[in-house]
Amino acid sequence: MTSLPLVPPEALSVRTHCPYCAYQCGMLIGDGTADAPGTVQGDPHFPVNNGELCIKGWTSTTLLRHPDRLTSPLVRVRGELRPATWDAALDATAEAIRATKERYGPDAVGVFGSGALTNEKAYLLGKFARVAVGTANIDYNGRYCMSSAAAAGNRAFGIDRGLPFPVSDIEKAEVVLLVGSNAADTLPPIMQWFDRQRRAGGRLAVIDPRKTATARAADLFLPVTPGSDLALANGLLYLAVEENLIARKFIESRTTGFDAVRRAVLTYHPAHVERLTGVAEATMRKLVRWLGSARSAMILSGRGPEQQSKGVDTANAFINLALALGLPGKPASGWGTLTGQGNGQGGREHGQKADQLPGYRLIEVDPHREAVAKVWGVDPASLPRKGKSAFELLDALGPEGGIRSLLVMGSNVAVASPDLTRIGCRLAALDHLTVCDAFLNETAAHAHVILPAYQWAEEEGTMTNLEGRVIHRRRVARPPTGVRGDIDILRELADRLGSGDKFAFHSARDVFEELRRATAGGTADYSGITYERIDREDGVCWPCPSEDHPGTPRLFADRFAHPDGKARFFAVEHRPAGDEPDAHYPFYFTTGRYREHYNSGAQTRLVGALTKARPHPLLQIHPAAATRHRVGGGSVVTLESRRGRAEFRAEVTPAIRPDTLFAPFHWGGSEAANQLINPALDPTSLMPEFKLAAVRIVAVGTPVETP
Repeated sequence: MTSLPLVPPEALSVRTHCPYCAYQCGMLIGDGTADAPGTVQGDPHFPVNNGELCIKGWTSTTLLRHPDRLTSPLVRVRGELRPATWDAALDATAEAIRATKERYGPDAVGVFGSGALTNEKAYLLGKFARVAVGTANIDYNGRYCMSSAAAAGNRAFGIDRGLPFPVSDIEKAEVVLLVGSNAADTLPPIMQWFDRQRRAGGRLAVIDPRKTATARAADLFLPVTPGSDLALANGLLYLAVEENLIARKFIESRTTGFDAVRRAVLTYHPAHVERLTGVAEATMRKLVRWLGSARSAMILSGRGPEQQSKGVDTANAFINLALALGLPGKPASGWGTLTGQGNGQGGREHGQKADQLPGYRLIEVDPHREAVAKVWGVDPASLPRKGKSAFELLDALGPEGGIRSLLVMGSNVAVASPDLTRIGCRLAALDHLTVCDAFLNETAAHAHVILPAYQWAEEEGTMTNLEGRVIHRRRVARPPTGVRGDIDILRELADRLGSGDKFAFHSARDVFEELRRATAGGTADYSGITYERIDREDGVCWPCPSEDHPGTPRLFADRFAHPDGKARFFAVEHRPAGDEPDAHYPFYFTTGRYREHYNSGAQTRLVGALTKARPHPLLQIHPAAATRHRVGGGSVVTLESRRGRAEFRAEVTPAIRPDTLFAPFHWGGSEAANQLINPALDPTSLMPEFKLAAVRIVAVGTPVETP
């Protein structure tokens, strides 16, 4: 972890949370009267990060007075974005929505949200789409993050929460298996718990195509062929059955469906699985014996197995393994997924997803619609049904797809989406695009109206971290003159659209009070959570159905969330990816994150310390592949997939499989990794296949200096 000199406590009087990932580190920061607090320190009293921060957290206040900050609305006039008054910009957006609805119907308006939005803003955006606009077509970039794990968790357990136990339980597990997660770079402060676990004599195993920083810390590394994770999980369960390591009493008393899974995995003989995955049988057996003989064990999933066109089935395959070993509900044991985005968990619980309503209710279930409509004071029949998922929504932009007007709040879809050339064309085809953000970015470049919004430290609200812990992000800085909060923007737009009485909120706390009522009785029940409890208890884990309820930091001790209280096994089969290598495109290409950058890089690429550390994306290539293609360190390598091209400076390293190439996805333009990505969707979660594309090397340029 990065260490910086401590500052006097009196200069760091406000406790808040980092604006980046779902770990939501506690921070101490300058008092709330400061225009631009310049000092940040990890909060030693917050039990998740215990005072540790990563480099992104340390530099998080840099953007608050960045010279590129937008401080005035912009409206496109004769092809150019020009400063405008707030009334003019809001009028233009409201008129575009109204005109689109009148001419093409409400579903011709799209709304795209973000995993960075607070619970209050996510809730209000979902309500805005369905009540003020009346459109079914709302989704958010969290669809790109955890939707496969969420669907798998719902199928197996009847509930979706990233970790069904506190992160501190990791140190108590005898064995932890990390599948497709480079937590050392994506959630750096979480590594303290793995360090403690190993110091206590525990073992860590990692499945990944790359020997990442996380894999280098492991006791056992399984270098899996991209796209073969499901086969590996089934093969591991085959071995668990063969070696009689399964928990028969647990299976009989607390689960259903095991016999079908047992029959399915009996075709995954170790020799066959070794050919599919590249993982040696001896390594598989060692891992299964570790998991099966441990008194406590965890299987934790990341985006690797989930961001695939079979991501839900892959997550269920690892859940099957966990259930067969009797792990869920056992102390310091179970299956969980390491959520990526800051409010990826809360963002989907409260209505940003096309198929969901607040409290994790489902928009297609009539009693769920009735419960929420009662709180909103509308007729349940007036609420739209399920709309398009994130990529489907973006792919339907323009006259051809039928979505003519789009509101984007806090998401840089022009970098974060797959098949970027296609998405750029769709954005350009819109009749109207409004973007709410603090800075210009690749998406805003297409906008007709840009509304400058508050940043994380300039407003308060709640977030829900990867444990399901609802926390309080406090206001610690005054916003610059000329910007407004998203809650204010939605209120003003709703008023112009004739629904102002349903959006008369002037603070996050006002919104949260309605959110509590709207979630009451739902799966993600927040009705017993208050700001005062959050502050007093360092966060409260949902479900929490009453103010005298303690919250639920650990799920599944006694029962699962299905009506019969039992978990479900799901028989799943390995199948090819949507884009497999062949003679023309011989390499697997996979993507991920750098420690220094976050998602589309719209924020972190503006921070000098972070861009100095990582100014460009580097293409990881194995020495054998580099030799074959005459690639040296620093060579500019052009890759081509069936969708587009991108170029990267090369990093030659043995830490990646010879058949695989890797690049981070934080950049746009010619360095955009997502230009190459196949938008093949998982049939259940509708997650695009970010983690696997077939590519070829089409050009190798002169080496340039690399950092």
